[in-house]
Amino acid sequence: MSDWDKELAKIDKQLASISDEELLRSAQPAAPAKAAAGAKALPAAKASSAPAASAPSVGTGKPWVSWLKVAVAVGAAAGLMYWPWPARCGAPLIGFTAATGAVSLLGVWSAVGTWRHRLGWAHFASLLVTAWGLALGAREVLPRVGYAMPTVERAAQWSCDGLPPAQTTVPALPVPGPGTPAGPSGTVPRVTPAPTGSPAGGTTL
Repeated sequence: MSDWDKELAKIDKQLASISDEELLRSAQPAAPAKAAAGAKALPAAKASSAPAASAPSVGTGKPWVSWLKVAVAVGAAAGLMYWPWPARCGAPLIGFTAATGAVSLLGVWSAVGTWRHRLGWAHFASLLVTAWGLALGAREVLPRVGYAMPTVERAAQWSCDGLPPAQTTVPALPVPGPGTPAGPSGTVPRVTPAPTGSPAGGTTL
């Protein structure tokens, strides 16, 4: 027999003397070592990608578009001050309340764009528009749902049925002095002098 045959015979004897369980135990530590190496590599990859994910994103597009949105929202909020119909009851009241909600939505819409472009003053104006619309809407809604004291102008109802007439201010009339006869309008009556050459109140002959 050659030397190789002798060496192979020795290896076969050694393997025969070792049980299968011991062979499996000696082979198991290799797999956890590989898993640990892979686990160490994963946090490193996450750490390298974390700064890119946490970086704040600035909105794309042109900033003047956000300013245009703010201008539209501010114009709509100012238009509520010139509402052409008396919003006391009925359809005009419902329309005015819907308009206040629309102004609030315009404020939120413009606030989103200004926040993305980091426009501080424009964002502040958008928040003011939102608060203005909500305040005007709450002034009309709260008395009619029982959360505020109703008044003559803002009664506790939406319809005009049985609603008392609105109060109207009457201008005060001037009061005449003592001993001065007052006319129908509170003014001193004008006395027309009689024509010359004839008795007062008479006719010429």
